[in-house]
Amino acid sequence: MNDLWRALRYLRKYWGTTLGAFLSLLIVTATNLFSPQLLRLVIDQGISAQNLSVILLTSLGLLGVAIVRDSFTFTQSYWSERASQGAAYDMRNAIFTRLEHLSFSYHDKAQTGQLMTRVTNDVETVRAFTGNGILQLLNAVVMLIGSATILLITNWKLALVALLIIPAILGVFLFFLTKIGPRFRIVQQKLGNLNTVLQENLAGVRVVKAFVREPYEQERYRNANNSLLQENLAVVRGTALTFPLIFFISNLGTLAVIWLGGEQVIGGSLSIGELVAFTSYLSFLLLPVFILGSTITSLSQSAASAHRIFEIIDTPIEVKDKPDAVILPPTQGSVIFEDVSFRYAGSETLSLTDVSFVAEPGQTVAILGRTGSGKSTIINLIPRFYDVTSGSISIDGFDVRDVTLESLRSQIGIVLQESTLFSGTIRENIAYGRSNASEEEVEEAAKAAQAHDFIIGFPDGYTTIVGERGVGLSGGQRQRIAIARALLLNPPLLILDDSTSAVDSETEYRIQLALQHLMANRTSFIIAQRISTVRNAGKILLIDGGHLVAQGTHEVLQQTSCLYCELLESQLMNDQQVATAV
Repeated sequence: MNDLWRALRYLRKYWGTTLGAFLSLLIVTATNLFSPQLLRLVIDQGISAQNLSVILLTSLGLLGVAIVRDSFTFTQSYWSERASQGAAYDMRNAIFTRLEHLSFSYHDKAQTGQLMTRVTNDVETVRAFTGNGILQLLNAVVMLIGSATILLITNWKLALVALLIIPAILGVFLFFLTKIGPRFRIVQQKLGNLNTVLQENLAGVRVVKAFVREPYEQERYRNANNSLLQENLAVVRGTALTFPLIFFISNLGTLAVIWLGGEQVIGGSLSIGELVAFTSYLSFLLLPVFILGSTITSLSQSAASAHRIFEIIDTPIEVKDKPDAVILPPTQGSVIFEDVSFRYAGSETLSLTDVSFVAEPGQTVAILGRTGSGKSTIINLIPRFYDVTSGSISIDGFDVRDVTLESLRSQIGIVLQESTLFSGTIRENIAYGRSNASEEEVEEAAKAAQAHDFIIGFPDGYTTIVGERGVGLSGGQRQRIAIARALLLNPPLLILDDSTSAVDSETEYRIQLALQHLMANRTSFIIAQRISTVRNAGKILLIDGGHLVAQGTHEVLQQTSCLYCELLESQLMNDQQVATAV
C-alpha cells in the first residue's frame, strides 16, 4: 500500500485539477442526498395532499438538482481523467528515464516483456485508480456517512436495522481482499511472462521459421496464455462468489426495513413519503458499500501494479557519477589497465583476473582469444558499462570512476558485435550520436565505412527508411552503418567489437583499409576472430580464461606464445578447408 500512496503523490503536480474534481464530486454527492427530501415533499405534501403547486415546484426542484448533478458529474469525470493522465505521463517518463540510466548489469537479467508490461499495463492500472478509483472511494465514504446520518435523524430505529448489515458486508469484502488480493500481483506477473514470449517471438521470428519451430513456440505461448487464464479465473471465481453474497445480505436488510417501516406507516408513526425517502437513503447507504467493494478490488490491482512500477524506479544504479566526479578533458588516448579483475553479477567466477596493460595514444590494440575468454569484457570496462571488481582503469591518468560518464563516453566511438539500428532513415542512424551533423559529414563517415556505395544504390539514398532493428538490410550493411555512426563522432578512442564478422572478405579488406587511415590518430581497440584483422596492430592482447597470457606484436607473439601459434595454425587450417571445399 505504501507504493500506491507514492503513486498518488504524482497527483500533487495537478493539485488544482484534482481539487476541482473532488469539489465536483462533493456537489454531486450533496445533490444525491438532497433528492430524497424532494421526493418526500412531493409525496406527502403534493400527491397525498392533492396540492398541484407543490408537485410543480418539487418537480422543478428535481429537474434543477438533476441539471446541477449532471453538470458537475461531467466536470468531475473530465478533471479526474485529466489529472490521472498527467500522473500516468509522469510515471511513464520516470520509469523510462530509470530504465535508460540503469546499468548493464540490470538489463543483463531483465526480461523485455516484463519491462514493457510495467511501463504500459501496470501504469494504466494505477492511472485508472488515481483517476476514478480514489474519487469513487472518497465518494463512497462521504455518501456512507451522509446517508447514515440522515437515516438516524429520520428514524433511528429503522436506521439501526439498516446499519446492522454494513459490518456483515464489510466482513465479506475483507475476506475477499485477504484471499483474492494477493492474486492480482500474480496476474500481472503472468501477463508479463506472456508478453516476454510474445516479444521474443516477434524479435526472433526469422529464427523460428528457419528452424521450423512454429508448433513449439505456439505451444509455449499457449502454455503462458493458459497460465494467465487460470489465474484470472481464480480471481473471477472469488469475485463471482463475493458479490452475490453481498447482494443477498443487502436484500435481507432492505426486506427488514420495508417490513418494519410498513408497520410504522400503518401505525401512523411514519408517512409514506418518509418511508420512500428512507428506502432511497437506504439505497444510498448500500451503494457506497458496493462501490467500496469494487474499489477495494481496484485498489488491490493498483497496489500490485504500483509495487511493480516502483521496483524499477527504486532499483539502484550501480554505475553512476560520483558526487565529486570531474569532466574528462579532451583525451590523448592513453589507456592503462592495472591489475583489473571483474566478476559479473550473479557469477561465482571472475571473468577477468589481474589484467594489466598499457595502450599508448594513437596505438591500435587488438584483443584475441577463444570464445568466452573475456575479450568483450575488457572493452565493456573502458567506457564503464560495468565497474571493475578490483584494480583500476585510467585514461590519460584519470580513473574512469572519477570522471562523469557523459564526458567519458562522448569521447569513445563504439561498434558493438550486434549492430543495433533504430527505426528511421539511414541518415538518422548514422547521425545518431551527432544529430546536427551536415550531409557532407554523414557521407564522409559512410564512405570511410565503405557504406556510401550501397546506400546511394537505394532509390531514396540516405533517406531510405530502415525497418525495426535494421530489417531490410543485410548483416554487413548494418555493421557498416554502425561503423559510420561511430566514425562520425570522430572520437579519440575507438572500440570495434568483432565489427567485421558479418561481411565478406573483400568488404572486410576495404573496411580495414579505411579503418587503418582513420585509426592513425586515435587509440583503437579491436576484437576480431581473424588473425588477418589484427596482424598489423601495434599491440595484440592474448586472453585465455580471463587471464592476459601474452601481449606484443604479431611477430613477437609468433616467437613467444604457443597459444597464439595454435590460434594462427587453426585459422589457417580452417581457411584451407574452406578454400578446398569451394
